Amino acid sequence: MSGLEMSGPALRLTVLVGDGDTWHHRPLATEIVHRAHAAGLAGASVFHGVEGFGASRTVHSARLLSMSEDLPVAVVIVDEEERVRAFLPRLAGLVNRGLVTLEPVEVVRFGESGR
Repeated sequence: MSGLEMSGPALRLTVLVGDGDTWHHRPLATEIVHRAHAAGLAGASVFHGVEGFGASRTVHSARLLSMSEDLPVAVVIVDEEERVRAFLPRLAGLVNRGLVTLEPVEVVRFGESGR
């Protein structure tokens, strides 16, 4: 289990990639989530964007059929700073075209739903 307490300072790791990005024939976002799970991090979520652009400068949009094949995807992980930083080497070699950011956050509540 994660060391994340019910509330307090934490670190948010965000990995921005394209939904067409893969790792050994598996969606890259899925690979990142499974690595975070295996590392025992508090949690990971994948958010699909409807429009965006990155280093290629090409705008991808769900509204444009011809460009809808590589929409933006954000994988967001929040846990204690030490645990997130220890996870960073597990991303090595995975994210070639994406963006990885770290931001300090304050957790207001963390726990299983229904508690």
